[in-house]
Parts: sequence; structure tokens; C-alpha cells
Amino acid sequence: MKRREFVKLAGAGVSVGAFAEAVVSAQIARAPATPATAAPAAPSKAKMKVGTQHGDSDAILRACAAFGVNNVCSALPSEKMDAAWSVDGLSKLRDRVASHGISLDMVPLTMSSSEISRAEMPAIYLGKSPERDRNIDDICQMIRNCARAGIPQVKYNFTIVGIPRTGTAKGRGPSRYSEFVYAGATQDPPLTLAGAVDADTYWERITYFLERVVPVAEEYKIKMGCHPQDPGLPKGSGWRGVDAVLGSPDGLKRFIAINESPYHGLNFCQGTVSEQLEKPGEQIFDVIRYFGSRKKIFSVHFRNIEGGFLNFRETFIDNGSVDMLKAMRVYKEVGYDGMMMPDHVPTVDGVDSSQGFAFAFGYIKALIAAA
Repeated sequence: MKRREFVKLAGAGVSVGAFAEAVVSAQIARAPATPATAAPAAPSKAKMKVGTQHGDSDAILRACAAFGVNNVCSALPSEKMDAAWSVDGLSKLRDRVASHGISLDMVPLTMSSSEISRAEMPAIYLGKSPERDRNIDDICQMIRNCARAGIPQVKYNFTIVGIPRTGTAKGRGPSRYSEFVYAGATQDPPLTLAGAVDADTYWERITYFLERVVPVAEEYKIKMGCHPQDPGLPKGSGWRGVDAVLGSPDGLKRFIAINESPYHGLNFCQGTVSEQLEKPGEQIFDVIRYFGSRKKIFSVHFRNIEGGFLNFRETFIDNGSVDMLKAMRVYKEVGYDGMMMPDHVPTVDGVDSSQGFAFAFGYIKALIAAA
């Protein structure tokens, strides 16, 4: 479907179902005709579902229920191991989400995407003992309690530098796109409080964590999805003295190979992995196939970018470098059945950002129908 046709339909206020039919019809019209003698293949249903990580306030859950977003990741229950992380606390959270007709599929651990100075449990990334071991013990207990509360997945980050960006760029219409241009960027201050961290040191800290935690996740059957480093960064030089080893597909391949457990995998941010590629519009599909065919994609941040490695902008879902319908079909091809979550929507002056997410929800639902 051409963008002009999409905009015309979107502006007409058609329902998601009608919109999806239009997308499918357009794809059929563009597809090559099959020989008359060929038996029609029985269509298989896509198993993905639209989800979100907006949070879990009643206002957000009411909006999700209205939009047909029936699977969510909650907000962080608490920044430390306290009553919110107890079995009772997590069960109450699950039940409150369920009261809106929504499934609580995942919660974030206390290992967010913040830069190390704002991390909830910095000792895990710094390799600082005995704090590191105490923090890892807490993570293990959070995993056990999630299992006992009936929550099947957790997500986390293993970043020291956070999510660097260098500014914004003009987007479609009056929108602004978050931008990262590595060349000439000011890395200020030049080091984080972690100091210089080379690849070997970073891998040691990741491996130490996984060796302690993955056996617990496997015992309690909780999938642990790690978010890639956002954005991709040069090997060796990295960012602010840190060689961010999870900032490339090769690094992610090494990461999943550390432990072959089916409960060790990725919170696969398609936008972030696209940022790690020179030509995401060509390369992202094989990356999805690599991790998806190995069942290492546990959840997906389904967003688009314009540009590529070390020079990109975060666009609306429908106008970046990646064909998102093709990507959706690859997820179906590898049998992925989890959440497709919008993320990092552009800003529009004078417009609440939730409208950008509402647009993304509808678009994702239509792509799932088309796939």
C-alpha cells in the first residue's frame, strides 16, 4: 500500500478491521498471480499480538482495553526488593491488570536502561562485591516471586552508558525525531563512574550474572529477555570509555550462546538492532530469522528508524528505512507468538505523545492482520 493511500484511509477514520482489509487487499493486488492449476494454500494465522510497556495505571489500562491492546508489560513494581516484589504484591498487580481484561505478560526487573549513575542496582554492572551478590540474590527472588504470582516473563538491560542520543531532527510534518549522530558527538563527561570498561571486563560481568540467574529462571520457567545496547556503538571505542558489547548482532549472538536455556533470550528491540546495522532495510530480516528461529526472541519492541549504524533518526512506524509488513511476516515465519510493542514514538508539538502510540497500536494490529 502506498503511503498516500494509507494516509487517506487513516484520515477517514476507518476501523482497524476495515483498515487491515484494505492493507491485505493492496498486498494481494501487488502479488504475482498463481497458476490456475495450483491449489490455494491454506492461510495460517499470525500468532503475534499487539502489546505495550506503557505502564499499569488504571487510566493506561482503560485506554489499552479500548484499543484492543490485551497484553502488557507493567511499569517497574519498585526500584528495590520490597513489598511490591512480594508474591502478594505481584499477584495484586496481576489481578488489577486482569480486571481490565488484560494479561500481565511481563514485568521489568530492577535493571533498567538508565545510565550507570541512575541505575537501580549499579553493583551488578560494576562487578562490585559484596553488593553485586546481594543484588543478584534479589533478582533471583524477584524471578521466583514472578513465577509464584503467575507472571511468565521479565525483561532487563545490561547497559552502563544508558541510551545516548545527540539531539532531534525534523520529522514528518511538525514532528521531531530523536537522533543519534556519532561523528562529532560530545561524550561529556568522557567517562562514566564505571571508568574505562573493555570488552573482556564487560563480558565477565554479564557472564557472572547469567551463571547465577539463568538456572533460577529455568527452574521456575520464567523467560528472561535482555534488551540490546541502544544504540549500536563502535567496537573498542564504544561510548564514554565503555566498550558496549551488546551493541551489535555479533555481540547478541555471543550473549545468547552463554547459556542455551530456553529461558535465556532477548527483549528484541527491532529499532535498536536496526540502529546496529549499516543497511537495516536490507539486513534486519535475516537478524530476525537468526534469533527467531532459535526461539530467542521473547518480546519485540516494534519500531522503525531512518538511517543506520551511528547515524539514524527514530521515525514513525510507517516511514522509516524498514518495510514493517515484511518484518511482521518474518516474525510469523519463525513462529514468534509474543507481544509486538510500539516504542520511542516521535513527538509532535502541542500533541500528547499518547496519540503517537495510539497510531502505532492501530498500525501494528493492521500489520498482524495483513500477515
